[in-house]
Formats: sequence, C-alpha cells, structure tokens
Amino acid sequence: MSDCYSISVDADGANAVDLLSAASGLSRQLVKQAMQKGAVWLESRGPAKRLRRAKKLLCKGDQLYFYYDPKVLATDIEAPKLIADEGEYSIWYKPHGVLSQGSKWGDHCTLYRWVETNIQPQRPAMLVHRLDRAATGLMLLGHAKKATALLAGLFERRQLKKVYRVKVHGDLRVFNQPITIDKNIEQKKAVSHVRCLESDEAYSLVEVTIETGRKHQIRRHLADLGAPVVGDRLYGQKGDAEDLQLTAYRLAFECPLSGVVRDYSLDKSLLPTLCTHY
Repeated sequence: MSDCYSISVDADGANAVDLLSAASGLSRQLVKQAMQKGAVWLESRGPAKRLRRAKKLLCKGDQLYFYYDPKVLATDIEAPKLIADEGEYSIWYKPHGVLSQGSKWGDHCTLYRWVETNIQPQRPAMLVHRLDRAATGLMLLGHAKKATALLAGLFERRQLKKVYRVKVHGDLRVFNQPITIDKNIEQKKAVSHVRCLESDEAYSLVEVTIETGRKHQIRRHLADLGAPVVGDRLYGQKGDAEDLQLTAYRLAFECPLSGVVRDYSLDKSLLPTLCTHY
C-alpha cells in the first residue's frame, strides 16, 4: 500500500533517515533504499528536489516528503544498451518498460537515472527527448547543461531526423507508394510519413518518419490508417501477445557542439520483424 509522509524539520542538524524512519515505521535501510530510488524529496529555500544523500544534515524549516510505494520501488528494468558515448552526450537503446521520466514515487526505472549510476566515467544524465514506456529504441541523453539545451533545440526546430520501424496489423501492400498522414493531434499539427517495407496477409512492417513529435503520434496515426501497431494496448487490437512493436531505430543530426554529422542506427537484431516470437 502506498503512503505519503510530510515532515517539518524543527531543528538544525536533523537527519533525514531518522525522521523518515520514525514517521513511516520503516527500517533505516529501507528508507535509504527509497532515497536512492528517488522517493524522498526535500524542500529547502526553493522548489522541492529529490534527496538521495542519507547523511545530509537538514535545517530548521526544511520540509521532507516521502512518497512510499513498495510496488514501484520493487520494479526492475532491463538494462539499456550504450550505442555511442560522445562525452557531453550519449546515445542509448531503451528497452521495453524503461521510463523516459520518473514520478514523485521514484525514478530508478528511468533511462537517465540508470545511466547516471552505471556509465563510466560517472556523469549527470539529462533527458533530451522522450519515448513511450512501451516503445523501444534510440534516445539521446545530455551530460552537460549546454549540450542538453543544444540537443533539445534540434528537436524543437525539427533539425533531427527520426526514423521508426513498426510492425502493424494488416496488409499495407495495397499502398504502392509512401503514405503521408497529416492529421492534427489535440489541435496541433502532426505529420507522419509511412513506407511499407514488407508484408504478409496479416501483418506489415513499415518505416515511419515524423515531422512533428506529438504524444503517441505514430500509434494514433497508424490506428487511424486502419493499421494499428501490434502490441498497442491503447489504440490497437486486444489480445496481442507481443509487446509494443514500435522502435526508434535511427537518429541523424548535425552535432551542435562540433558541427560533425552524426547518424546512429540500431542493429537489425533489435528491430521488429514479421515473425512472432513468444
């Protein structure tokens, strides 16, 4: 059962672990583990931020928040794969179930937190863009504020090529040329270009490039086309045994730091195929 604890610090030098353990009835060790997983927040002379340091001494007037959900904290993820480390940023393969962004209940299942605790040499990792939890594929992480801001700007200005490989229901060989879907999502312009790569009577493998990055854009556009993504529990068909078969497999852009053209692609072994594996 989840619980939220709010504690006002009434003395300088107080220890967060002691206060949280007393308030929650949990052992000091469990509290420390929850802190490392991002479930504890400290509000001190500004907006609340995650508190991970068990030995940090608090000040009178500070406010502690503990968002405890044992189910969330017990969740584990498949390890992401490093594709390229460019120093000030890196490119990773995000498996199914890995989050782009955490919540107040924790962030240990996010890509950026996993990278922060595993990359060598250790560096901060900052989110540049997002992929759905159920999707897989390439993601960029910044390791410095300047690099992160510049890379995020490429996405905002649509100066980065994003290509997806997707397995969908239906035979799309009836379309003998690429299809452009120009249909607004939540009153905002959304454009996707779809090309059928191969197909059988039940499924098609398509390549999708997007000009915009609206929420669930590819999933919604393909569902509107009558070709929902296999494994899509939200917009697709019920009963699919597979996970979401949508992978961001290529990212290409001019590096805003060096001016060098970068082009990253995933190995075929990480892409959806027409063959079903249970």
